Amino acid sequence: DPALMNMVLNNVENVEKYYSDQGDSVVIEVVAYGPGLTMLVAGESPVEQRIAAISLENETVSFAACGNTLEGMQKKAGHDIPLVSEAKVVPSGVVRLIELQEDGYAYVRP
Repeated sequence: DPALMNMVLNNVENVEKYYSDQGDSVVIEVVAYGPGLTMLVAGESPVEQRIAAISLENETVSFAACGNTLEGMQKKAGHDIPLVSEAKVVPSGVVRLIELQEDGYAYVRP
């Protein structure tokens, strides 16, 4: 859903701006899994240009793609699915969320 994807990126920009305005910094990782992985698929993501711009503007924002979801999508499609260059593949999106929470990150879901 393009509206939901844009809401995610709006949240990223709003959080980053809030902390920047306070003279502080924040580390943000967007973890995409399930149907949300389309957000990180090169050539298909309706927010591909925004992801590129946000990544260029702020080095503390990163994007993680669920390897389990990607593998399933590729198996169903019968070919590799390219991701945007800003995305890093993690073995499991859900496990990555757990790891981040264990490290003190807050989980925000749009």
